[in-house]
Amino acid sequence: MTDSDTPRLSGLLPDAIHHAVRPGTALLRLETTQERGGVLDGAWWPRSRDIHAELPGLISALTEHLGPIMRVGLDGSAWEELPARLTVDDRVVHIDSFPVGDDTVLITRGDNDHFALLVVPPGAAPDAARAAMARAVRADNVTQAEQILIDTGSTPRT
Repeated sequence: MTDSDTPRLSGLLPDAIHHAVRPGTALLRLETTQERGGVLDGAWWPRSRDIHAELPGLISALTEHLGPIMRVGLDGSAWEELPARLTVDDRVVHIDSFPVGDDTVLITRGDNDHFALLVVPPGAAPDAARAAMARAVRADNVTQAEQILIDTGSTPRT
């Protein structure tokens, strides 16, 4: 196979992907280092603020890559009808409401293994969302989620 025959993968989501994926599909990016030295461990770009439509896909994707998820911590004021628990793939996942801000979701795997994910607002422009997600997963990232969203212009489109 020559270089011209090699498929080119950019690793970036095409502009229309956020609206093209079926509901419940998680648009997720995780840090690829084992060190976990950055402020954030990944980024999630939900399609809406409907927790029943969005969270099962995230939990399924995380379970596939990280193992069983026990708890999810979200800012309850940022989501529609936040339940105390959800059953995903025949496992009960407890949902905690924390005032962490609508830009962060906290994931617990095991007793003391926590992951923090940037939450890109559902209405963010694709270029800004991709930039925010890429920045969040950098191993050397020391910027908080809120500031990443501000810096990349990842505010919802009106």
